[in-house]
Amino acid sequence: DGHYIVNGSKTDITSGCRANQLTTAVRTGGEGHRGLSLLIIESSSSGYSVSSPLKKMGWWASDTGQIFFDDCKVPVDNLLGEEGKGFYGIMQNFQNERLQLCVIANMTAHLALEESLKYARERQAFGRPIAGFQAIRHKLADMATLVEASREFTYRVAAKINAGINQVKEISMAKNFACMVSDKVTYDAVQIHGGAGYMREYLVERLYRDNRILSIGGGTQEIMKEIIAKKLIGQ
Repeated sequence: DGHYIVNGSKTDITSGCRANQLTTAVRTGGEGHRGLSLLIIESSSSGYSVSSPLKKMGWWASDTGQIFFDDCKVPVDNLLGEEGKGFYGIMQNFQNERLQLCVIANMTAHLALEESLKYARERQAFGRPIAGFQAIRHKLADMATLVEASREFTYRVAAKINAGINQVKEISMAKNFACMVSDKVTYDAVQIHGGAGYMREYLVERLYRDNRILSIGGGTQEIMKEIIAKKLIGQ
């Protein structure tokens, strides 16, 4: 009757509780990636329902929910691209998502470094700012070096993507490196703040929590390493 009937569920959907429509991967064919298609599903569709926002460690400003499809009717006209070609659209989108996550990781690390520099200049210990202690100064130097290196790597990969050059391996490297840097820098930022870094009133506490999802979303570190390894050995 001109409709697809969708059954199943999707979990951990960013902004799923407030979304008016979702681009959804559904199985319209047999097993394997050639059986996947992309449908635009309206939240007003019959058979569509959503959970309450899930309680998360970080990213509180963005709701995350679970979507349920119970004989959900979706017009055939809502097919995005060709039937059976959804997997290729997903993979293409992943490259953009991973680049965006590189930028978020770099900015998270940059903010953590800025907050650490500010705190180290202001916080007094033994009659002088803690920025005067070698242990803190060297930690800040390492943080700044990592932030700069990761940012430049991301810029290079972004420029090549913009030029139409395939960067599947390199964007996987850049994402893992950017997340590794943001992990290290946010950890050290809390350490520099000491007990204050554990308190909600300081930005580094939020950065430390929000950062944790970056090496999971858009493909975990382990998936990125698999992609890199396969490209290196020619699989």
